[in-house]
Amino acid sequence: QVQLVESGGGLVQPGGSLRLSCAASGVIFGIGGMSWYRQAPGKQREFVAALTRGGTTNYADSVKGRFTIIRDNAKNTVYLQMNSLKPEDTAEYYCNALRGGANYWGKGTMVTVSS
Repeated sequence: QVQLVESGGGLVQPGGSLRLSCAASGVIFGIGGMSWYRQAPGKQREFVAALTRGGTTNYADSVKGRFTIIRDNAKNTVYLQMNSLKPEDTAEYYCNALRGGANYWGKGTMVTVSS
């Protein structure tokens, strides 16, 4: 089993920045890709960013150039650096890890972008 715990969410003004963290624990050996998803109120969960074990990144068009996904293998943590935040980025952000063909999810951290 893999446990994922997100942190770093909060209230930020438009144009501001936040850095989300996702700490992995449990059976972390063999974790492959890690990614971030988000779910805005009343909407479906959507892909935000992914990072493969080999270091390849992929981003949703809506966040390209503003968000960066970073993995610190020594700390078993993946980060999402979010800059130039917009009100439409308001959502619950979830971390995902892929291991052995199974998907693992954290419980999420809320990001609210508002003036």
